[in-house]
Amino acid sequence: MDAIARYRVQACNLSHASENKIHDDDVARRFGFQGGLVPGVEVYAYMTHVPAAHWGVDWLEHGTAECRFFKPVYDGKFVTVSATGTACALSITLESEGERCASGAAALPDERSAAPPLPDAAPIPAFDERPDADEATLATGRRLSSHPLHLTPDRLQQYLVDIGETEPLYAREQLVHPALMLRLSNSALKDNVKLGPWIHAASSIRHCGLAQAGESLAAHAEVAANYERKGHRFVDLDVVIVANAIRAVAQVRHTAIYRLRQAE
Repeated sequence: MDAIARYRVQACNLSHASENKIHDDDVARRFGFQGGLVPGVEVYAYMTHVPAAHWGVDWLEHGTAECRFFKPVYDGKFVTVSATGTACALSITLESEGERCASGAAALPDERSAAPPLPDAAPIPAFDERPDADEATLATGRRLSSHPLHLTPDRLQQYLVDIGETEPLYAREQLVHPALMLRLSNSALKDNVKLGPWIHAASSIRHCGLAQAGESLAAHAEVAANYERKGHRFVDLDVVIVANAIRAVAQVRHTAIYRLRQAE
């Protein structure tokens, strides 16, 4: 395996004020962390810089990726993304403060897979009527949909600034950043159930079309599994990201710890 690239960027917690209080310093410390966690969506965003720079638009259109998060990344700390690989596959590692925090992979298949069928949209409860997340409300087989996310050119440009993205193809081609596919996958969860502090743990993604600035994207998911591991309660979602309600642009297997064990 040959070294491909290294990328260094300052991490930023874009979710200090979000409903998920694992991104709040005081709450995160009660669970044993140093402070509020930089969201996994943004950690993945830093990791995608390398495959996007390596393969360009082709990867955003029909490439694949996966990521797993091991240790937290904190606001203001620098992260280094390194990759080794071949012409068609990369192994990716993200480190911060001398520790490996995430690992992943990306690939550019020779052949393009067919896009998945468009799922039916599931009803979304009103914000104040969401039930608590538990084994029943996230039972295997339950269908979940997110509210649409309208991605204006200005909104996409601001996201590139917020994550420190230096790859020019997004602005040049007016393309949606791939990390937003995982943000929408999170929305399929949080738009439907009420959560306490929770953590995005891992994702795998298959792109099946380009998402353009100006489009509205929504996530439609099915609960694939709900299980306990080391005192945490996990949920796996099988997600299809749909643009303008007419075409699939990504498939995601999305894993979250929706109920954390209490710090001892």
